[in-house]
Amino acid sequence: MAGKTAPTGTDPATSAASGSPETPARRLRADAQRNIDSLLAAAKSVFGTAGVNAPAKQIADTAGVGVGTLYRHFPQRSDLVRAVFQREVDACADAAPALAAALEPAAALASWLKRYTEFVATKRGLATALHSGDPAFDALPGYFMQRLGPALGSLLDAATASGEIRAGVSPRDLLHAVANLCLPVPGEGPAYSQRMVALLIDGLRYGAEHQPP
Repeated sequence: MAGKTAPTGTDPATSAASGSPETPARRLRADAQRNIDSLLAAAKSVFGTAGVNAPAKQIADTAGVGVGTLYRHFPQRSDLVRAVFQREVDACADAAPALAAALEPAAALASWLKRYTEFVATKRGLATALHSGDPAFDALPGYFMQRLGPALGSLLDAATASGEIRAGVSPRDLLHAVANLCLPVPGEGPAYSQRMVALLIDGLRYGAEHQPP
């Protein structure tokens, strides 16, 4: 899990005897969180190019930490894979309200779907592990829908209410449709998936109350 920190025994605040005992504890937590963030970013990059079975040292070196730090936060490979997946899901879900506040409803929806398309492309590096049958990953499909379903639903409802997007499209259907359009195509890269999703977004506008000029 991404929130997992170093064992309690490594916290120098428990034995600090001077001045402000809370300061070392806060520093350790900040350092630990930075290490976790670096490891998750490195694992995402390495998984995308070398697969989820890439050497632990490669991930640690990319993060700029020791292998011991990697294993302290993520004792099992499945812990790291799960944390990377959940972190990417959370980032995608959390982008929805920011886009809704900054853009018109249809533009916010289109921007979010573009980001989701990029997320799906990133998830290809995790696909082997996520579909391996390992029970450590059993909860991830539910987590995926629990976070992304409402995020997309809020954008979809706003765009529909504005009359820019046709009614009758569910968040679940749209998530699956984009995922299917992002399936690998021989000889094509991520730009191909973005073009296909752009066509899907155009299709959502067909039959809307307010047609673009």
